Amino acid sequence: MLKNFWYAVEFSDQVTSKPKKITCLGQDFVLYRTSKGQVVCLSDLCAHRGAALSGGWTKDDCVVCPYHGWEFEPDGKCVKIPANLEGRGIPRKARVDSYPTEERYGFVWAFMGDLPEEERPPIPVWPEFDDLKKNGGKWKPVYGDYLWNSNYERILENGCDISHTPFVHQGAFGNPERPEVEEYEVQMPDEWSAFATVRLYPPKPKGLWGKITGGSKDLKDRPPVETSAGWMLPNMIKLHVRLPMGNIIIYDSNVPISETQTLVKFVALRDFFTADWADANALKRIYRIFAQDAPVVDGTRPELLPADLAAELHVKSDLIAVHYRRRRQELADKGWMLGDEDRIVGDVPRREATVIPSPARKNNPALARAWVHKARGEHPRVDDSIIAGDAEAKEGQQ
Repeated sequence: MLKNFWYAVEFSDQVTSKPKKITCLGQDFVLYRTSKGQVVCLSDLCAHRGAALSGGWTKDDCVVCPYHGWEFEPDGKCVKIPANLEGRGIPRKARVDSYPTEERYGFVWAFMGDLPEEERPPIPVWPEFDDLKKNGGKWKPVYGDYLWNSNYERILENGCDISHTPFVHQGAFGNPERPEVEEYEVQMPDEWSAFATVRLYPPKPKGLWGKITGGSKDLKDRPPVETSAGWMLPNMIKLHVRLPMGNIIIYDSNVPISETQTLVKFVALRDFFTADWADANALKRIYRIFAQDAPVVDGTRPELLPADLAAELHVKSDLIAVHYRRRRQELADKGWMLGDEDRIVGDVPRREATVIPSPARKNNPALARAWVHKARGEHPRVDDSIIAGDAEAKEGQQ
């Protein structure tokens, strides 16, 4: 998992003055809005006794811990300890990590790392959002999310993979009668993204779209559909399908909850059937595609993307994935991949947490040990067979 990037972690309309818990890169965070509408992102862990700040409330633009009422400002500094007698100071170490945020394209973006502002990679540019229908433009968006039991990099590569379409999505837009992938070049508009464009030969669309567009059922009589797919670091996919009736563009933010679970938050834009009545149908088609992909990707082994490029077999049609893996390795060599130094292990089995460094840590080296994190996870569980065995033993003694 990559640090030092902007992550689109939540939809803007889901963040209010009420604290909201999210999870990204294996760490829990709390989001809330100040009285001026600014989104705050803090570590969801009170520095006092480890309570979840997301279970509290807001007061004067601070988040209040539900356990002992400690109040933390948007920069993570504790400004009130209710149990203190008058005149007693607040320890300098009473603070939590605070992460930069921005709102763009209907998402809240949080910077997961400690790079200074001038060194941070940019938030990707999604140009279609300058031309949304609600502002008099042509693009109609719909938003949604989908939970995968897969590593986010496996999902990212799946979204850019061209050759899986005829098999995983046959009957939708994949055609097993035309599985060949034509030669393509990878376009890299910057150091953070890469795209490929090919022609696909899908079957005639079914349902509403098929009835409205008509057209021949014979594959040879229909023109190909030009499709572009690509990745945008650290975790995003862009898919652009140019259908006979118009364009569909989908942006996926594959939010890593953990190394093996991902919450995909997406926005899909279309420039046809842009009335509200078509939104449900558009979402239905996207969820159908996810439902076809997820069982296959969830079952992929190894679960994590191999670090060694030679660990898996690649062919010419995998070129865009190979570009991603090479770029990923370059960033790992820079120290941007989460490692053992970013994780803590708790006091019981399976308790582990990621600690994402924040800019405040780097800006306050004297307080480097101020941020206390606790591992989270499951308590040890007694095996049911042991419980049953104990019960039988007791019965035998009676």
